[in-house]
Amino acid sequence: MSAAAFNPEAANGAHSRRYIVMMVFVLGALTATAPLATDLYLPAFPDMAEALGSTENHIQLTLTSMMVGLAAGQAVLGPLSDRFGRRVPLLAGMGVFTVTALLCAVATSAEQLIAIRFAQGLSGAAGMVIARAVIRDHFKGDDMTRFTAKMLFITMLAPMLGPLIGAQLIHIGPWPVIFVFMGVMAALATGLVWRFLPESLPADQRQEFNGREFVLTLGRLVRDPRFIAPTLVVIFNFSMLFTYVSTFSFVSQNEMGASPGVYSLLFAAGTVAILADNQTNMFMIKRVESTRRMLVGLTVSMSGVAWIAGVQLAGIDGLVTVPIGIAVMMFGCGIIFPNAGAAAMSSQRPQIAGTASAFMGCLQMAAGGAMPALATLGGVSLLSMTGGMVVYGLGTAIAVLATVRIYRAQPVAASA
Repeated sequence: MSAAAFNPEAANGAHSRRYIVMMVFVLGALTATAPLATDLYLPAFPDMAEALGSTENHIQLTLTSMMVGLAAGQAVLGPLSDRFGRRVPLLAGMGVFTVTALLCAVATSAEQLIAIRFAQGLSGAAGMVIARAVIRDHFKGDDMTRFTAKMLFITMLAPMLGPLIGAQLIHIGPWPVIFVFMGVMAALATGLVWRFLPESLPADQRQEFNGREFVLTLGRLVRDPRFIAPTLVVIFNFSMLFTYVSTFSFVSQNEMGASPGVYSLLFAAGTVAILADNQTNMFMIKRVESTRRMLVGLTVSMSGVAWIAGVQLAGIDGLVTVPIGIAVMMFGCGIIFPNAGAAAMSSQRPQIAGTASAFMGCLQMAAGGAMPALATLGGVSLLSMTGGMVVYGLGTAIAVLATVRIYRAQPVAASA
């Protein structure tokens, strides 16, 4: 059955079990593409620095440039999906993403790789921003949180398996092999969209795309506390998490003496924590209101950050003690993310879901690219990683408390 012919039954909100399973799988694979492109090559950072005659900080900029590209791409592709529907911008973006992954494999300098990764981020933004818009086309409130949690289980396999696969690919061949593998995976995800994902935004509900309306919509989003408060939660929480993601490869291998294989196992263990909290979040949805779920996630994540800082102060930081704190921190982040994201998107009507998703994703990716870089301006170290996580964790706490106050005064419907 072709995607164009498949009826999502969005008109009356009745989704068949088959359709739900299909959409979870396709959107999960789609949103996993960018995390895979982020995490797959992390074990190769030291090898890439040596092969390209570059420094650790310079290689880290390949990650930063992709994050900036993801931010800029979402700002464009989200509104385009409100104007032209979800499928066309999505397929175009994923196609370009596949090509840029292959171009990364033939880069001969860190500067070339930084530029190509920026272009890869621009195109890869399609999978992230439009997937959120598709979900909002069908769900809101706790229904959206529940679906997002199911999808997150598939999505998080990418960051869990990415470093493990990357570490094995390094043994098979030089670092460009990783980007060839990345291109193949992106092509498969594009094929899934083409075959199985139907259009979810009817033509009569699409918005005219012009600069004035775009600016007015952004202005309304910024002034809407029910949108901007949980968006700030996502931004600071992601910055805290990504400070760890972008630095721990160097910290564990160069400062703590881990091999690429050991690093990938430690990284995977942290991702298992997110999968575990995903199931915890699913258990809490029917039993605990969303604001309380965010408070639970905040308490757990800040406990993990406090543990990491504490073992450093005590002089007992190592490849056992530090990953314990990281796993606890990631467990909490995995509870915060789906609840805060669903709260922000549920506060907006489906007709501007693409723009709202773009705005939130743009700020999230820009922060994910810039804030970890700011935290390591003096060099990549365990101390700079922890310092960044503490600062951004405090920002998360302030944003969560503000969101709880706002949503208790102005609740959003729990289901659609």
